[in-house]
Amino acid sequence: MNESIRTHKLKTFGLAFGFWTVLALSYAASSVLGGISEGRSVSWFRVLSWNFIDFYLWMALTPVVSWLGRAGAQGWRRFWMLHIPSSIALAALQSTVMLLLYFGWCGPNPKGNVLTLSDLLRDESVYKFHLALLTYWMMLVVLRGFASWRSLRDERYRNAQLETQLAQSQLQALRMQLQPHFLFNTFNAISALTVADPQQAKLMIARLSDFLRLTLEERHAQQVPLSREMQFLESYLGIQQVRFQDRLVTHVDVGDTSKAMVPSLILQPLVENALRHGLLAKNDGGALHILAWRDGDDLLLCVEDDGLGLPANGAVEGVGLSNTRARLQAMFGDKANMDLSPRADGGTRVALRFPFVEVGA
Repeated sequence: MNESIRTHKLKTFGLAFGFWTVLALSYAASSVLGGISEGRSVSWFRVLSWNFIDFYLWMALTPVVSWLGRAGAQGWRRFWMLHIPSSIALAALQSTVMLLLYFGWCGPNPKGNVLTLSDLLRDESVYKFHLALLTYWMMLVVLRGFASWRSLRDERYRNAQLETQLAQSQLQALRMQLQPHFLFNTFNAISALTVADPQQAKLMIARLSDFLRLTLEERHAQQVPLSREMQFLESYLGIQQVRFQDRLVTHVDVGDTSKAMVPSLILQPLVENALRHGLLAKNDGGALHILAWRDGDDLLLCVEDDGLGLPANGAVEGVGLSNTRARLQAMFGDKANMDLSPRADGGTRVALRFPFVEVGA
């Protein structure tokens, strides 16, 4: 942390030093070229000394002007009451120190009428004070502009962080809603099997334990690789296989998309919905198809069943489907969508589309 602060200070000082140096050189070059164009002989040494002493003094005073700018930012009355006397005092101080240092460094001008320090103060003090006063106010405007920009940038950064935290909280809340919903349905099935088939009930409890262990291992992850998501799903289907026995056939085809990042537990509610509303009521069971493939910059996840299909009056989205839609919206916005539609040869199809991102990308 200290190293980072030190690096930041060195970078700031380097930028300030470079800025004032370039400014001094440009003013010195302008003075020399102006003298040459007027046919006057100009001493580079005296011109460079004048400008470097002038601007380096202002560089040293920059933290003071910056502090005064922050101190006077609480209202216009305080602003004027602070900066009018401060600008006069600093301009007078800078001008006096600059002229003293310049005369001490360069001495009298043998080609002019500046032979003593009194001559220099008499000829240049009013001009130099006026220029210093203007410089103070220009520095104040620029420094306050930078401070406002930094404040706006930091505020936007904080807002972005808050929005991210809010989105993560909302996603976590949606996930936590799914878990009780899933557990309620699973415990109901276990309860029914306890009397009818105790051995199957025990097997279902064991597989539920495996599923919950996998879920807890990734409880803070909003996205996981598709290969990991398929582990969740296989564990969940193991539970359902106990309920359906030989009446459930599953087909999984994810192709080369196993490294794609997907929202954690995004498939489980879709599969549960297909089993509960599409296949559970069929006496002869049915088939469940889980597909994934890449389409350009998007990943498509599809859960299909050959069950009873959608109701004639249209589908009503329950907790699983509505939460899935809300999670996609929270994570990807308009870049994601969920489509619920009937299959041509009977059954239901749920397709998810969202941006394709591989692990570590």
